[in-house]
Amino acid sequence: MAKVIRRIFAAITVALLAFRAVGSFLSWVEHQEETATDAWVDEDEYEDA
Repeated sequence: MAKVIRRIFAAITVALLAFRAVGSFLSWVEHQEETATDAWVDEDEYEDA
């Protein structure tokens, strides 16, 4: 019985860690999308002017 409880506890722990990791990754991706527009410069725009 103790082995079953430990496995359930381990599965819950892994699920929580995975949820936090996905949340952190999505937050990072969202931050990258916001800063990427500021980082890219269209060189042709300056050549035409």
